[in-house]
Amino acid sequence: MNPSNFFKTLVFSIVCTLTISAKSKKNKPPNVILILTDDLGIGDLGCMGNPWLKTPNIDAFYKESVRMTDFHVTPLCTPTRAAIMTGRYPINNGAWATFKGRDALSQSSITMADIFKKNGYTTGMFGKWHLGDNYPTRPTDCGFDTAIHHLAGGVGELSDYWGNSYFDDVYYVNNEPKQFEGYCTDVWFEETTKFINKNKEKPFFVYLPTNAPHDPLIVAEKYAEPYKKFEGKNIISANLYGMIANIDENFGKFYSYLKNEDLLNNTILIFMSDNGSRYGYSKDGKLGYNKGYEGIKGDKLEGGHRVPFFIRWPNGKIQGGKDIGNLAAHVDLIPTLASLCHLTLPENMNLDGQDFSPLLKKKKGKIAERTAFIHHNQDWRPPADVAKTCIMKGNWRLLNGNKLYDIEKDPKQKNNLAQQHPELIKELLQHNKEFLKQTKSNPEYRELPVHVIGNKAQKEITLTIQHAIGEDGGIWKPEQVAEGIKNSNNTHAISVERAGEYLISCRRWPKECPGPILGIPEKNPKNVYHYKTIAPAKVRISIANQMYEKDILAKDEAVTFKVFLNKGKTFLVNDFIEGKEKYGVYYTYVKHLGE
Repeated sequence: MNPSNFFKTLVFSIVCTLTISAKSKKNKPPNVILILTDDLGIGDLGCMGNPWLKTPNIDAFYKESVRMTDFHVTPLCTPTRAAIMTGRYPINNGAWATFKGRDALSQSSITMADIFKKNGYTTGMFGKWHLGDNYPTRPTDCGFDTAIHHLAGGVGELSDYWGNSYFDDVYYVNNEPKQFEGYCTDVWFEETTKFINKNKEKPFFVYLPTNAPHDPLIVAEKYAEPYKKFEGKNIISANLYGMIANIDENFGKFYSYLKNEDLLNNTILIFMSDNGSRYGYSKDGKLGYNKGYEGIKGDKLEGGHRVPFFIRWPNGKIQGGKDIGNLAAHVDLIPTLASLCHLTLPENMNLDGQDFSPLLKKKKGKIAERTAFIHHNQDWRPPADVAKTCIMKGNWRLLNGNKLYDIEKDPKQKNNLAQQHPELIKELLQHNKEFLKQTKSNPEYRELPVHVIGNKAQKEITLTIQHAIGEDGGIWKPEQVAEGIKNSNNTHAISVERAGEYLISCRRWPKECPGPILGIPEKNPKNVYHYKTIAPAKVRISIANQMYEKDILAKDEAVTFKVFLNKGKTFLVNDFIEGKEKYGVYYTYVKHLGE
């Protein structure tokens, strides 16, 4: 071949390859990264007007993003996460509380991760799950190819790995415990970056729910130090602000990474929070900043559930710093992302949300006016129909069925307009009635989420008193276990998948920190707890119409029962017996004895 022709052919070939590659890249579905902070309220960012807190990286993202300025969640952790993952209100998906058996998804749930995975995405989550610690509601059971997370509702809770303290902790990598070095938030962002490095050639979905700035308020001193001068005078906690500053630093590094890897333009990047602030604003309004609203985490007042929501996707023309004031909610994320990414949705999802993608483009779009609901109860029983609810439509907020506020004119919710607008109240209550009529026909409303035993995906499940059903208050800290705090919650909903023999082991201490029931562990991880003894004489369990009782011997680390169980649903009730007193077993391990 003529050298000149060869050179022309080579150049043409390279140009064609680059053109095909560019077209392929252009046609690639967008990546999706959803960053969900924990207990970061509407006023806990500089860009939201906070006069003391410095968050330059998130502020810069805010300026480039489309902001949903009237975005709502449920006022607590699990319910919001469940609504995001299922596109259904907590009262419809069954996970409406943070403990007492209602802090896990139902077995039949179809999640956001399931949808992305079935549409060809590689999926990963890093951080706080809080939707179930056992099969079938662990992240890997719910659509995630890779999951690195802590257990329960926070790092260092009693259901988490014993001794975790935000630094140098043990987290679960696809359900296997692994030691990590560094601060929790740093770990989540670092592991996310590693995941993207491995999977950036094809579309990926990343769910990055940090456990910060949820308490305990622990952070390196260098982050908290700038805010010490405001503590007690202007703000509640310098450590809280330090935790948010650390999130901001990690966000900045992560954003730069995406930009350097040429991933930013074709990635839908979302930053939001799961509920109102807990320590960012005092109940009396004297400390902290809440962007003019009343209410914090757990409240039906606006500050309990209105949260920051920023979204950016340059290739999709979603950028440029624009505020959108339409009412939107956590249940809207699945239909909105499905529209933006052209995802095929299962027919049986029964979504509650609304696709607000038409509003996100530069051109003015419209969506139908809607009514949104908050039904929430910290119990295994369903939330009340009207009492302790918030019904929202436009600027109106109807609390408990009898208090009506125009949130735009009255952000502090001081002026009850119920008497002036009886017809509006009637309309909102009718919407609520129609909504609940459908809700109460759902199995998730009536049936408790279950821990499945006998499935090969998890040979042994761990049950803790933190998740037990009962009439007592919550118990969720390892400090409470270490100090021997007694709690009467003692019941777990169980689904037996395979008939056969099962071993049920009742313990005072978790397996990773063993010790006698009547004594204390030999080792105190990180020296963080003060241990006290308890003195039960027996352990009693009942399951599937069988009751057993055994004495506790001096050196017993566990009292173990071998039982035969038929396939089906049942309840496991387990107690320590101390004289006439009984109280729930702290840790219980259940495994099938077959292959």
